[in-house]
Amino acid sequence: MITVTDMSMQFSDRKLYEDVNLKFTPGNCYGIIGANGAGKSTFLKILEGKLQPTKGHVSISPNERMSSLNQDHYAFETETVLDTVIMGHKRLYEIMQEKNALYAKEDFTDADGIKAAELEGEFAEMDGWNAESDAAQLLQQLGIDETMQTQKMSELTENQKVKVLLGQALFGDPDILVLDEPTNGLDAQTISWLEDFLGNFRNTVIVVSHDRHFLNAVCTMMCDVDFGKIQLYVGNYDFWMESSQLAAKLKENANAKKEEKIKELQEFVARFSANASKSKQATSRKKQLEKITLDDIQPSTRKYPFISFTPERELGNDLLRVDKLSKAIDGVQILDNVTFTVKPGEKAALLSRNDLATTTLLQIIAGELEPDSGTVTWGQTTTRSYLPKDINAYFTDENLDILEWLRQFAPKEESDNTFLRGFLGKMLFSGEDVNKPITKLSGGEKVRCMLSKMMLSKANVLLLDDPTNHLDLESITSLNDGLINFSGSLILTSHDRQFIQTIADHIIEVSSNGVVDRAETSYDEFMDHADIQQKVAALYED
Repeated sequence: MITVTDMSMQFSDRKLYEDVNLKFTPGNCYGIIGANGAGKSTFLKILEGKLQPTKGHVSISPNERMSSLNQDHYAFETETVLDTVIMGHKRLYEIMQEKNALYAKEDFTDADGIKAAELEGEFAEMDGWNAESDAAQLLQQLGIDETMQTQKMSELTENQKVKVLLGQALFGDPDILVLDEPTNGLDAQTISWLEDFLGNFRNTVIVVSHDRHFLNAVCTMMCDVDFGKIQLYVGNYDFWMESSQLAAKLKENANAKKEEKIKELQEFVARFSANASKSKQATSRKKQLEKITLDDIQPSTRKYPFISFTPERELGNDLLRVDKLSKAIDGVQILDNVTFTVKPGEKAALLSRNDLATTTLLQIIAGELEPDSGTVTWGQTTTRSYLPKDINAYFTDENLDILEWLRQFAPKEESDNTFLRGFLGKMLFSGEDVNKPITKLSGGEKVRCMLSKMMLSKANVLLLDDPTNHLDLESITSLNDGLINFSGSLILTSHDRQFIQTIADHIIEVSSNGVVDRAETSYDEFMDHADIQQKVAALYED
């Protein structure tokens, strides 16, 4: 158990939160949520002991081990993959190193023998003899096969390093598991595996994530950073969001009788309780939901941007034809003879275990990168707007503020200050915010600017490469709704399962060999098919 007592955190320019009192208990997964800048990652660092609060303290039950996801992907470059995972259990790895050093001594003394015996006893208590096999199995489940496990971390790709560091955090059954954005850089299959792992994890999990499907799948409690406080609420993210909206509605409806409000709350709770899955986390969540009272739910201060894409013209009979497209980067074949068609009205998601493949394909489709061979043919009626994964190149002019930056992309009839200020206000740039220099913008602010640019373009085809990067949950929700309602076509990449699940009606998978397999299915059907293939492959391996 981890306990937060009378904790406050204040920096020189502002106060994040004060008088926080919380308990995190085994068997629960806590999702830390809050607007960008509210202090979610700071709170995790306080829990980990990396930051000291201004006031109060954090305590962990005796003999409990905390493990967290390392955010530095280059911290273990000289270590082997297997050793990097085992390092997740710091004391166990220290004992392994001490033992090896002792047994390697040429002048092995009686004192060394006594010390070695003590280490062997502690090692056995930690199940150390199974450490390497356990770590190897964990890596296999994360998609890191045996051939890679003896390699140095420096030899792995960025995505592979992310998986190894996740394995490091999960290794050795920690008592308290702290995960900051654990789904970043993971493919859909690995995220699904992690959801299952955490859904049945018996100890305490504390997680920050912008992936709503992930939060809904694993969380039993939401820890909301708002009002300068940190409050615990029962349920997953959807329950928290809808209950906060219900609380606002009940607060406004002052004339309603308390009995009517209680009935509405009970019906709301019953609907969510009925959807609980069979995992241990969901069963625990269902029991807690049934104890909720009117006083337990509170309206949120969150603001949602208004995101709506309206195409200026309808699409004709043709949209996109990609024919025999190939591309190599630094001598590595990324795309190989890729062919597919997207029809008018379709909303397609590009998926791959290799992010470089989908990003490269989208760059070529958008006309930002030339293929080595093959053709991209757009229909004559298409007008396109593109959101690349790396948008920093759009924000380098030190002479431009947000208002002047956006004016560059506005049609003449929509370029006056009154219209643009109103437009930006809907995107949460209010008042003097519009005068902020574009070089000083945060990642989330830059994405909201790019989405504003795309809305003003009135394009009938949208190309989006991981558009939820840097956005908070409220902006992701608004963008999700805006793309669902978009009457044109779109092609996107994303690691957000709910995003693809609710938007895409076609899946285009780029295999590890750079070849496209087209699936005329929904995302859920695609994932079910992938799961069946994986199970069949495992049977043949056995």
